[in-house]
Amino acid sequence: MSANSEEQEDELLALQSIFDPEEFVRNETKSAGEIRVCVELHTDFTVALREGDSLRQYEISFLPPLLLTFELPADYPSSSPPSFTLTCSWLTDTQLSALAAQLTDLYQATGGAVVLFTWVQFLKEDALGFLDIHTLLELPSDEHSTQNESQDSLNAADFLNKGSVSVSVPSSSSGPLDQSEQGASSLPIHPRESTPNKDQTPSPLCLTPSQALLSQLLIYNATQQQKQFATTGFDCGVCFMRRLGSDCVQLPECGHIFCQACLGQFCKLQITDGNVQGVTCPQAECTATPTPAQVRSLVGEELFSRYDRLLLQNTLDCMSDIVYCPRRSCGSAVIQEKSSKAAMCSACSYAFCVVCRKTYHGTEDCQGKKKVTEIDTAGSGVDLPQSQEGIMALWDDYSTGSKQRQKLLESRYGRNTLQLTVSDCLSEKLENLQ
Repeated sequence: MSANSEEQEDELLALQSIFDPEEFVRNETKSAGEIRVCVELHTDFTVALREGDSLRQYEISFLPPLLLTFELPADYPSSSPPSFTLTCSWLTDTQLSALAAQLTDLYQATGGAVVLFTWVQFLKEDALGFLDIHTLLELPSDEHSTQNESQDSLNAADFLNKGSVSVSVPSSSSGPLDQSEQGASSLPIHPRESTPNKDQTPSPLCLTPSQALLSQLLIYNATQQQKQFATTGFDCGVCFMRRLGSDCVQLPECGHIFCQACLGQFCKLQITDGNVQGVTCPQAECTATPTPAQVRSLVGEELFSRYDRLLLQNTLDCMSDIVYCPRRSCGSAVIQEKSSKAAMCSACSYAFCVVCRKTYHGTEDCQGKKKVTEIDTAGSGVDLPQSQEGIMALWDDYSTGSKQRQKLLESRYGRNTLQLTVSDCLSEKLENLQ
């Protein structure tokens, strides 16, 4: 084995021992491989995209890796540098060409020594500074891309495919980027907003190339942040035990972190007691709330259904323009127009008077208005559910709810009505069981 071959083999073995399999993949059939290099970002690093007069900016912690594909010639490292391709989805051709030229210069400076690890360190630590990118990466706008394409005879589909430079010393060339080699994830893309082009109005689901690239960067950043969170240790704000992030939940509004066991038990107690407004951050004086998806994963489907139902009901109870359909078989919430005494139930299409809760009678006075008013004052303006299952669900809501919730139900159905009807329903249920 020649001296060059020995140095190549030693270098490749060293790279395998330094980098994870996800970072370095060796081609066993020849002296070649590929290295994915994640660049180091400054704190408060921002990616931006200019669309017309607006500038969309997002703070990120991770960028998709640069892909360095290389092949070692027979006379490397003594006489020739590696033949390599540098690929990146978020850098321009000009920027990649500058990096490629710098890698070649680094090899020349070694005087015939192995250089792959030096290249990786440069790309990781110094590439952004070399390109004068410090805390802001501004992506090329579609307008800028269109101008360049008209000058270089490129079509719009090439925008995301650019960013690949293949350099073989002493010559260099550029070619299309294989989408399978992009660092950015090829997941479905749904950005927050999109600005239509002046010349062409895309459909709501159609993204411009620059918007697609921005979305890929944001998706990759979110994925890496989740991976980092899952492998980091945190102190639970309730039990103060240190646990991995994979066993914890972080509330997005406030950033407080709790272990799944503590936060799950806390949420279950609040929902069981009917205090859905209490499903908030356990931290003192913090009013942030977990997302519905977090609540579902913590308490399970059965309690989440109760939580969802009570939360909707509490929201409706706080709305002054909400009345309920007086039909016993319905009882759906109906939005009342303040300028009218008429209301139409969207569920059963029943038109009724919001004062007497009878079939709508136009401008005529309500019949038995005094009697209805007395009944309403007693708190029985809405009929109870007609089915036994509905009555039992209402009783479960009443008996396990907070005092505030019980007062709301009493004001809607009447305390005596609730207790007497449910008592009859329970007696009937017991008789059926005997």
